Amino acid sequence: MQYQELEHLSNPEFKRLCGVSRSTFREMVEVLRPPLDRRGRRGGQTKLSVEDQLLVTLAYWREYRSQFHIGVSWGLHETTVGRIVKKVEDV
Repeated sequence: MQYQELEHLSNPEFKRLCGVSRSTFREMVEVLRPPLDRRGRRGGQTKLSVEDQLLVTLAYWREYRSQFHIGVSWGLHETTVGRIVKKVEDV
């Protein structure tokens, strides 16, 4: 479920789904945006926005789903999910 699809959720529902409040999520995105936003840079471009990359990582941490299952849900390869989680964790 992409970030745009979560706009309709109430604050308690958002926290139930993601494990963090909406304000904490926004703060996390602001910290992650400079190192993860690839628009206009050389090299490969990411398929997901910074918000979606954070949601992938939170799903991995919170739900204990395998990278393969998360990849199938998001239309990514499992190694791409692993790279996203590693980048977010490193930041």
